[in-house]
Amino acid sequence: MRRFFVSAFSDEYVDGLEEQCRALNGFDIQYMEMRGVNGKNVSVLTKGEVKEAKNILADYGIKVSSIGSPLGKMKLDGDICGHLETARRVFETANELGAKNIRCFSFYLPDGKTREECKEHVFDELEKLVKLSEEYNVTLCHENEALIYGESPEKCLEIVEHFGGKMKCVLDMGNFVLDGYNPMEAYKVLHKHIEYFHIKDALYAGAIVPAGKGEAQIREILADYKETGKKDTFITLEPHLQTFSGLNALVGKTFENPYKYADQKAAFTDAVEKLRAIL
Repeated sequence: MRRFFVSAFSDEYVDGLEEQCRALNGFDIQYMEMRGVNGKNVSVLTKGEVKEAKNILADYGIKVSSIGSPLGKMKLDGDICGHLETARRVFETANELGAKNIRCFSFYLPDGKTREECKEHVFDELEKLVKLSEEYNVTLCHENEALIYGESPEKCLEIVEHFGGKMKCVLDMGNFVLDGYNPMEAYKVLHKHIEYFHIKDALYAGAIVPAGKGEAQIREILADYKETGKKDTFITLEPHLQTFSGLNALVGKTFENPYKYADQKAAFTDAVEKLRAIL
């Protein structure tokens, strides 16, 4: 029987790191997946800011389950050299904060290019990131997301199998729903490569909703993993309820989201309560 450790993208509650930590204490959540720190992305923090963040985390007893980096979330024909320098900075931050896992993506395709046309280039650039990650003894964990090379379950599998265990998988059930894939089938395809989960729920019609209120089959997937998973693992709450109110326009759908909140703190609080109900 596998155990789940709850983490969260606490920057969806508030920008300030100290208030994020206070909130996590109040929710009895002991981990965060670090992404936004005092209004800045984790990838651009200076060494001094990372040391300050480390002290704040220690004061509140919060640990970093993983780094929610933007690595690979760029056009394939963009500034790759600059991107590698960003990666080095992210890996240094992870080492300083004691985080083993780094969330990453697999690049947006250049305009007019197909996945097959870009496959070799994508894997070349991912190989550079993987080699650099090995220097810092951290693990890149690929997240499925719309329009990147690894959008579909099959492409996610292709990526992790290509690297033979050097890259793992972050399964985001909600993203699969938003992109039109069956989340349970995706889970079965990627099961043995899953390092941890992102908890986001959604409707095929295009709305992001609280965990358990959509079609991402979160309860069923977590129940199966509890019985069949290879290890205890993190589940990172990434609700996107308030911060992504403009999602319909982004994905070209007109579905009216039935879940509305006064502010992002209310949205995050409801997300925590809904996840707890599932667990």
